This record gives sequence, structure tokens and C-alpha cells, in this order.
Amino acid sequence: MNNNGNGFLYNDLTEKIIGCAYRVYNELGSGFLEKIYENALKIELEEEGLRVSQQEKIDVHYKGILIGDYIADLLVEDKIIIELKAVNELATVHENQLVNYLKATGMKLGLLINFGNKLKIKRKILTPNKK
Repeated sequence: MNNNGNGFLYNDLTEKIIGCAYRVYNELGSGFLEKIYENALKIELEEEGLRVSQQEKIDVHYKGILIGDYIADLLVEDKIIIELKAVNELATVHENQLVNYLKATGMKLGLLINFGNKLKIKRKILTPNKK
């Protein structure tokens, strides 16, 4: 697994993403729709030299059978899912949504970024189920 610096998964990459989110928030402030922040964050991430996919369709399988799909806001370097919100307060449902995206993709790390009244970032790591 790619642990860097302080032991966090993909720490260097995560720090770049967080820095980009702060630049977007400092420039735009609060009050825009999620799509505006998504487009601006994609620009910042690409300017950092990162590979970014926007509105990537991801299939969801159950017992090996395709049961649906969802659209990821941003995928960075095929390692980190970014779910964006522009709400006053993050709710548990937002965090659960990101965790489900991680489960569906098998990806290990996701960032929930809220461009609400103040910038809030939550890191979610998918850990294997212990039985």
C-alpha cells in the first residue's frame, strides 16, 4: 500500500488535492452550485499535473451481476474518489454515499469536500471487513 509521510494512505496526493480545494474556496467562496466547484477543482488538479476524470460512470455489481451505476464527481489518478457537496452542513448520508462508492469500486480512499459556509474535508478509507 502506498503510505507516505505520516502514514496516511496516498498522503502526498491527498495533500495536493486539499491544497487545490482551498485555492478554489479562497477564490470562489461559498454559494455556488456543486458543478461550479467541480469544474474549478478539476482545473486546479490538472494544473498540479494530476490525472483527473470528471463525471466518470462507475458500474455497481452485486454477486457479479451489474445492478446499476453511479457517476463519480472526480477521480484522481485512479486512486481517490472525490465527492463534492455545497451544503450548509454535511450529513451522515453524505459520508455513507462516499463509503458506498468506495465499496462499489474497490478503491481504498475517498474525499468528501463540502464548499458550504466554510470548507470542510473528510477523508474516508475503505478497510477490509473483519469477520
